[in-house]
Amino acid sequence: MNLEEIVFSIIISAGNARARAYDALASAQEGDFEKAKVYIREAEKEVGDAHKVQTEIIQREAKGDKVELSLLFVHAQDHLMTAISEKGLIENMIKLYKRINILENR
Repeated sequence: MNLEEIVFSIIISAGNARARAYDALASAQEGDFEKAKVYIREAEKEVGDAHKVQTEIIQREAKGDKVELSLLFVHAQDHLMTAISEKGLIENMIKLYKRINILENR
């Protein structure tokens, strides 16, 4: 896989992770916490996929294969870190929705 393919793979997986995380949030807002859990698992898989590809680049450089830093690569890294951060925040928001749901149904 060349660097451009790697970069786009990270961007796609990170974008998919963010989309699934927001699907999870929407499900939680509707009170469907089981569906939210499924979406979070899917988001986690996408983050894992992106992270694996990122690790390939790191391993290449560790072996002495100089990796050219480009704006596109930085953009991909930004997408991945944003996806990880948003997924974490959304997981906490889902916990809050669960608490609200419990309190409303007492």
